[in-house]
Amino acid sequence: MQSIEIELKKAIQQAIQKSFGLEVSLEQIAIEIPKNKDHGDFSSNVAMQLARTLKQNPRNIATQITEALDKESCSVSSMEIAGPGFINFTLDTNRYSKVIEEILEKKENYGQQPSNGIKVNLEYVSANPTGSLHLGHARGAAWGDSCARIMKKAGYDVTREYYVNDAGNQITNLALSLNARYRQAHGIDTEIGADGYLGDDVKEKGFALAKEYPNQYLEPTPENLNFFRKEGIAFELDKIKEDLKEYRVEFDVWSSEQAIRDAGKVEEALQLLDEKGYTYRKDGALWFTTTKFGDDKDRVLQKTDGSYTYLVPDIAYHNDKFKRGFDVLVDFFGADHHGYIPRLKGSMTALGNDADKLHVDIIQMVRLVSNGEEVKMSKRLGNATTISELVESVGVDAARYFFVQRALDSHLDFDVELAKKQSNDNPVYYAQYAHARMCSIQKQATDIALADHFERLNHEKEIELLKTLQEFNKVITESARTRQVHKVCHYIQNLASKFHSFYNACKVLDSQDIELTSQRLALVKATQIVLANALECIGVQAVESM
Repeated sequence: MQSIEIELKKAIQQAIQKSFGLEVSLEQIAIEIPKNKDHGDFSSNVAMQLARTLKQNPRNIATQITEALDKESCSVSSMEIAGPGFINFTLDTNRYSKVIEEILEKKENYGQQPSNGIKVNLEYVSANPTGSLHLGHARGAAWGDSCARIMKKAGYDVTREYYVNDAGNQITNLALSLNARYRQAHGIDTEIGADGYLGDDVKEKGFALAKEYPNQYLEPTPENLNFFRKEGIAFELDKIKEDLKEYRVEFDVWSSEQAIRDAGKVEEALQLLDEKGYTYRKDGALWFTTTKFGDDKDRVLQKTDGSYTYLVPDIAYHNDKFKRGFDVLVDFFGADHHGYIPRLKGSMTALGNDADKLHVDIIQMVRLVSNGEEVKMSKRLGNATTISELVESVGVDAARYFFVQRALDSHLDFDVELAKKQSNDNPVYYAQYAHARMCSIQKQATDIALADHFERLNHEKEIELLKTLQEFNKVITESARTRQVHKVCHYIQNLASKFHSFYNACKVLDSQDIELTSQRLALVKATQIVLANALECIGVQAVESM
């Protein structure tokens, strides 16, 4: 079934063709829902948009469109021209009830769009395997996973990817820290060092290795450090995967920086940059001419000691992603990586890739607020608030919902007390309570069959709820296209609000009017399905009782 907006746009398109012999695309026809209910169900400024092309007064254009428009094809009951040339449309109320039939037929597939053939790679979290995931990672994980769910719902072919930084100085520091704890377990006085990892998890792992491999790896030789490097990565990565699983976040691909290096892809990318003339030697270092691609200065690729900078394996990794044939690549980076974007995109252009296919969405900072005060975090010292601790405190549903209810580029204060609150002030509780109420209503009327005709659903609150249900498809497609996950949260709150208003104004279960009860039960069932589908898109449970 086509959406009401598409039907209306097609009718306007045909009216323009009939009146003026002009071809316009559906994308050129803007349709909005007026804030003032007196202005009808939908409004369009298409007449004003065409005024310059047609060289006519917008109101005259609007008049001709309304006269030529086939009202029956789009269930329009009346039209009026307002202001400088707006066309306001009021629809036949029976058109809205058709959405119930579609929802009850499709159930959990309602909102699912046909495949658009676009292959998308979403890379998120990608935290170094040197400790537990904290609040910053929690926001990126909830957002990235929700974005993947929504884009799949919108018909995209989505690959969820985690890039494991299992090479470089931080991994070396982890290995040294484990070795130090291992030695301490054997009674050898060993300093962790300023760049070491002081968390209890590293200490416990070092002591556990001492019991499992007594005296075998006491000296910090290259071979022994390699042992601690492998043990440390495996230990930390297993914790990360377990925490993410508990957080309802999974990945299709786990890419390894070390594997990228071992496969020679770093040298391959550097050689290609050199062949294209984008590198030069200066002061004993290898430089990349990133200023040619909008960066504020050229960047070092290889330092004087022969080691690579952080940018180099990233270039090789993203080049590899391009080679895998994705149409769209999306990275979710922390706010401290904002300046990194030009050089990364520039490197893709330099290698011959289409940098316009690479999108970088910035994740703004999170503050955890408890009892009105900010909780400070420090990962290296081991006292950061972890995903696991947050989930234990407020639950997975609240944690995920709170992290995606605001735009990603907005700073976020996570209010622990509000997340725990069992009241309508808590948006998660408000939405889940609405779903539980819908389920409760249906349980009370299992002996009443759902109607297959809905001509009596004409109360103002019923129409508002029906309008909101039919908006779900548009919300999914728009949220997927713009990667604005929070719009789904806004929809959830709006749908819950419209349902509560309907429930308070309309008696659903009426033993004296089974026909109306049957029709309203169908509306409740349809609303419950859509709310559950929307909550699933952000990884939040649609509970049946509270």
